[in-house]
Amino acid sequence: MTDILNRRNFLTKGALGGAAAVAGASLAAPAIAQELPTLKWRLTSGFPNNLDTIYGGAVVMAEALSKMTEGKFQIQVFQAGELVPGPQAIDAVQSNTVEIAHTCGYYFTGKNPTFAIGSTIPFGLNARQQNAWLYHGGGNELYDEFLSEYGIVGKPGGGTGAQMGGWFRNEIKSVDDLKGIKMRIAGVAGEVMSRLGVVPQQLPGGDIYPALERGTIDAAEWVGPYDDERLGFYQIAPYYYYPAYWEGGLTIHFFINKAQYEALPEAYKVALDTACKAANINMQALYDVKNTAAIRSLVGKGVNLRPMPRDVMDAAYKATFELYAEYSEKHPAWAKIYPAWKKFRDESFEWFRVAEYSYDSYMYAAQASGK
Repeated sequence: MTDILNRRNFLTKGALGGAAAVAGASLAAPAIAQELPTLKWRLTSGFPNNLDTIYGGAVVMAEALSKMTEGKFQIQVFQAGELVPGPQAIDAVQSNTVEIAHTCGYYFTGKNPTFAIGSTIPFGLNARQQNAWLYHGGGNELYDEFLSEYGIVGKPGGGTGAQMGGWFRNEIKSVDDLKGIKMRIAGVAGEVMSRLGVVPQQLPGGDIYPALERGTIDAAEWVGPYDDERLGFYQIAPYYYYPAYWEGGLTIHFFINKAQYEALPEAYKVALDTACKAANINMQALYDVKNTAAIRSLVGKGVNLRPMPRDVMDAAYKATFELYAEYSEKHPAWAKIYPAWKKFRDESFEWFRVAEYSYDSYMYAAQASGK
């Protein structure tokens, strides 16, 4: 009987001890959460807030982050020009004027063309290939190594898919028709177009329509049907070309002050990384829905859709890879990333030709024939 009582006593104590341990664990979780600091960061966007999809990527990220951290880690989003002009977003992050920016890397090729390779470069990757390279093909690591020279960390934060080739006042029938055209086009693409006779102009999104209206520029590219319709380009330039060979799969980035990022508790780093991924996927999906409706609307308004002439594409392709060879000689950072990017691109193209291209080609042709 004593042994039985002892066993009962042991079991009772064990049960009580286990319950206490569980209760302790349940009590400890909020206590741990309470130990995390309350943080409020500021984000400067590279875009005006009337472009709800591309600007909205930062809002999606900030709202998700706040909810995941129960409001303890908040990021306030400011549109371009509200705190600093869009072209100064990287400088603001470097100087810690703001902790984070949401913008395109290729806007800063004046500092170094390597800024563009993490976002998109001419005749590069499509949207899926871009995500594959960045997340699992070594792209993020290579890009962050470059960005560390500027005291910055980069997180993919939005995709547009393949963009449109832009709006032109006059029809472009061959590469000769590009000569002397003043065109709003940014980054590496502007350098390529300049070699085809175009006079490139880098303007923020909000300045494009007034420049077209005044005749300061003759053509402009931005993103695609949804944004372009909202900006009203069709009212001035009736010819709409596709595709943008320079933006097969743009990634917009969250550029974060490296010291601020590294000082975050691990739980906040994970939450921030997850919120950035959510914004990246969400933006691409939104554009795919909104562009589908907008292209029909634009055609209904009399817009002239035109494919980019083949000789323009061929001349641009040749000029592009000549330019990349020059970058490899002049810019060590570019030379360090480009070979790995090019290898990934070429091998990815080989795979996508097998299943994806075959499937897409058949399905689009079948649908167009009324099947």
